[in-house]
Amino acid sequence: MKAPPFRYSRPETVEEALELLAHYGDEAQVIAGGQSLLPALALRLSAPGVLVDVSRIGTLQGIYEIPTGLRIGAMARHQEIERSSLVATYAPLLATAMRQVAHPPIRVMGTFGGSVALADPAAEAPAATLAHEATLVVRTLAGETRIRAEDFFLGVYTTALEPGAILVAAEFARPPPSERFVFRELARRSGDFATVGVAARAVIEGSRVAFMRIVLFGVVDRPVTAPKTASALVGSDLTKSSIEAALDALGSDVSPSADLHHDEATKMRLLRVLVKRVLLELNDGVRND
Repeated sequence: MKAPPFRYSRPETVEEALELLAHYGDEAQVIAGGQSLLPALALRLSAPGVLVDVSRIGTLQGIYEIPTGLRIGAMARHQEIERSSLVATYAPLLATAMRQVAHPPIRVMGTFGGSVALADPAAEAPAATLAHEATLVVRTLAGETRIRAEDFFLGVYTTALEPGAILVAAEFARPPPSERFVFRELARRSGDFATVGVAARAVIEGSRVAFMRIVLFGVVDRPVTAPKTASALVGSDLTKSSIEAALDALGSDVSPSADLHHDEATKMRLLRVLVKRVLLELNDGVRND
């Protein structure tokens, strides 16, 4: 396996990177950690004329507090997020999700922004970002814009990023102190992408659900919320009977796509099992951190 020939540039600033993208147009491809792009190049599934390496841009790095919560730079490595006390405070579901990403050597090099911008429907970072209702910060030559995670993921490897734009960061609000969270996935082997996955956040007051957000991934062409399943639980106790009743709404939220190993019906059965496990775990108050 050998990559096709390409030109290579390593800009020092976001502005320089944006100018390169504007100059080369469709020929250019941004590379961050390279954990997805390098295999694609080796297999000749991707053949950019120019690689724009953003790994040295200091403003794309770092995890730090801002007045509205937490900002994670696009070049933050998976391992940094996994180990960050700030992420554990502001985006604990994301920190938990990072432990499920591939294997430790990948997490050392792979970047948060690279995973989110790639938008693999079975990847953990996009699902956790959507579950946390994060805001994605995007730069173009015209300036900076913010896109809700709800509006960012459009399909398989497709996002709301315009040509010539760069994802520079994501911003997370602090969750309420009583919030519980669970992140679970089923995969054929440890380190594989998820066959199906569930990310859930809940606030339970007394014994009743006051807030519930459920995100499904590895199921269709992007991470998606399950609003009908979640709303069926709000105001109720998380008992086995109420959970079974809520699971009846799951088919209204999503119709799983077949993959190389499972047909639609199998994926739906796996999803029902995993959602049930996650909800029961939320009821136990297990934070899996």
